[in-house]
Amino acid sequence: MSDPVLIDESIGKVDGQRAPVRQLRDIWAIDQRQPVVRLAQSPVGKLVLVALFSAFAKLAGIPVSLSVVAAAFAFLPRYRNGIVVAGAMLAMAWHPNVALEGINEILFQQGVPSRLAPLLKALALVAYFACALGVLVLVRRDKTLFVARRPVTSLLGALALLCLLGSSPFITGLPRVALWAFVIVFAAFMWFFAYAVVDQRSRERSPLLFQMGILHPFWGSSSTPFGKGASFLRKHQARTPEELAVTQVKGVKLLIWALLLGLIGNAIDAIFGVHLGIPRAELAYATFMAGKPYPVLVNWGSLIWGTITSAITIAVWGHKIVALARLAGYRLPRNTWRPLEARTLAEFWNRYYYYFKEMLVEFFFFPTFLKTFRKHPRLRVFFATFMAAGVGNALYHFIRDIKYVALQGPLMAGESFVSYLFYCVVLALGIGISQARQTAGRKPSTTFLGTLWSVLCVWGFFVCLHVFGDEARTFPLRDRLAFFASLFGYS
Repeated sequence: MSDPVLIDESIGKVDGQRAPVRQLRDIWAIDQRQPVVRLAQSPVGKLVLVALFSAFAKLAGIPVSLSVVAAAFAFLPRYRNGIVVAGAMLAMAWHPNVALEGINEILFQQGVPSRLAPLLKALALVAYFACALGVLVLVRRDKTLFVARRPVTSLLGALALLCLLGSSPFITGLPRVALWAFVIVFAAFMWFFAYAVVDQRSRERSPLLFQMGILHPFWGSSSTPFGKGASFLRKHQARTPEELAVTQVKGVKLLIWALLLGLIGNAIDAIFGVHLGIPRAELAYATFMAGKPYPVLVNWGSLIWGTITSAITIAVWGHKIVALARLAGYRLPRNTWRPLEARTLAEFWNRYYYYFKEMLVEFFFFPTFLKTFRKHPRLRVFFATFMAAGVGNALYHFIRDIKYVALQGPLMAGESFVSYLFYCVVLALGIGISQARQTAGRKPSTTFLGTLWSVLCVWGFFVCLHVFGDEARTFPLRDRLAFFASLFGYS
């Protein structure tokens, strides 16, 4: 499922392209011009490059201090382990993981004073990182431990036990809040830790200090590790002054592109929301369920607008993170790369949210692929894809929003998740079939009309699926199905 060609191209290689827009791309490809690359390696050039990045970063909402950290990481290789830890602490202060906000709601529910929230978050973070360090040390000493051989299974088991304990009636008040604060931190950083455990099995594993620093990398992330684990970062680190200069120039370019995409997104919002008077998808759902639906064409407009907005938002967000990592010297592929050119569902998934897809491939696709249906190649690919895009996807989002288990209880939390679970199943079936067709050698037509039809089918699928995939737990599956049926004239 990982396409090396897509990865190389998303890093920025444009050699060999003969498209009509080649001239425009040549103008933009300043990272391929030797005078620019040589200038970026000089002291003055480095200063100008970091200053330019910081100026654009400020416009993009990235703290300038993180740009300075990234530059220090790139130019002071002897101190990288310490810089990455300092950067993680700085990033935590600037952009704490949004999942930690759930601690405030649990405090309110348990009647514990809200002034304790910062202290509980800090204690939970310290406890979690101390536990993580202890486990990594153990795994380094003994690679035969179960957690070393089955990191995801071990972490899922530990999380389930903690949730059961936190949901029991024996713990209330402050102890309950403290436990759930730890669980929320555990869930927010679980996938970073899984990558770190995997790296301990490597012959060229990174130092422990570095491993701890990338549990919350300063270039940014969600619960999905951007840059994957230490192994991937080592592979994509610039090795020579020229590689570093090219990578950093590409970082500046990507940041500029993120700013332009943001402006395009604002223009699209103005066209749909102001000029066409299209409501947001959430409002379209709410009015339909209140018995006062908008006309069908308006509802379709809401879904199209919502799908486009989601794509632009995730692209802008991912570009900012990858741009900062590139300033630090990592030749990371883009998180979102030309999704409009995807001709199959599997290709779209690879282009839309690359690091999320890679995480699911690493921890769900490959383990399943290597152990099941070895004598049935197409079924093997389909089932492994279903485990990644369906089961892994659902688990990731349920764990990310683990606060609902504390606030609603396990049963209610599961019930409110049914709509997104349905989304995961349909998505997994679609991508699984697409992947199996590719494995069997069935590819879309390369003619203009064939390509246009393929692109329309891919985007049409995701526009329809948008009804179930907005991750909000406000509307139940039954109402969403009724809304979906109304789009085709059924009520």
